[in-house]
Amino acid sequence: MFKIYNRRYTGSKLKLADWIIGLIDEHCTGNSFFEIFAGTSVISSKIASKMSKVYLNDTLESNQVIYQAFYGKGKYQLSKLEKLIEEFNSISNSSNNYFSQNYGGKYFSDRDCQKIETIRCRIEQVRTDLTKKEYSTLLASLIYSMDRCANTVGHFDAYINSDCIKDKFKFNLIEPFTLEQTTFHIFHEDANKLAKHVTADIIYVDPPYNSRQYCQFYHIYETIVRWDNPELFGVALKPQGKHLSDYCRVNAPQVFTDLIANLNCKYIVVSYNNTYNSKSNSSRNKITLEQIESTLATRGNVKTFTKSHQFFNAGKTNFANHKEMLFIVEVE
Repeated sequence: MFKIYNRRYTGSKLKLADWIIGLIDEHCTGNSFFEIFAGTSVISSKIASKMSKVYLNDTLESNQVIYQAFYGKGKYQLSKLEKLIEEFNSISNSSNNYFSQNYGGKYFSDRDCQKIETIRCRIEQVRTDLTKKEYSTLLASLIYSMDRCANTVGHFDAYINSDCIKDKFKFNLIEPFTLEQTTFHIFHEDANKLAKHVTADIIYVDPPYNSRQYCQFYHIYETIVRWDNPELFGVALKPQGKHLSDYCRVNAPQVFTDLIANLNCKYIVVSYNNTYNSKSNSSRNKITLEQIESTLATRGNVKTFTKSHQFFNAGKTNFANHKEMLFIVEVE
């Protein structure tokens, strides 16, 4: 069964989670935690056992489904899902419609694409017989299973050119997260607007810092969840972006300043990596280190921590001496 962190995701803090949480434990106190740009939600998942309340927010619909599957309340009958999984993995007659015709032989093998499409259609057919928790669990499991066989470097900004993509798809189930002492609250809103309405002891901020939009990176998962057959453009076969983030645009410093000013908490924790001098325009940070530091200083005393960390890079830019940075502000 897939754990919450068993997924490739750009900017994932999985390898840094123990370091980040260790610093939070050392310098912060409280029993409520808010991950306002949750992404994989790996930090929330690892700190949740120490909290009575955890708040999660992300604008991607696919991430919302994943949060509902792992953390959401609701009835869940494993035997019912296992019977469907057996059916999914024994599929012989597969459909060949929008999904297969567009993505087959590119992001997935032709055969895997047809299986994915058939399974997605079947999930929709049985939806009325499923609880909300079961429906979200099947969709999240499909996303995690697709990640294992996708012909990519971990996102859908491009696919790997190959004359022969192997059939690798197998449907496996995710393992829902169970913590009786912790209450999870899931949001699907603009972070800056939500910041004015949620109060938590510790708020963790890890926004996108460059021009790459996450709704474009994971557009196939967004299509899988919405099942809306959007019009596609370009070689990468991407739809028009929804939920485009201002943190990926030139006004990112102003948007970040507005966010920090409106956070209701005792501690602000911010992740940052020093890729600002990247040779790649799309990888170059929209918010400089100096802007981060000066903005945080308006809320209180800033403590800065650094750790050497190998940055994921699919291009040719050499990030020599790359470091991950963590800022902790005790709000005055």
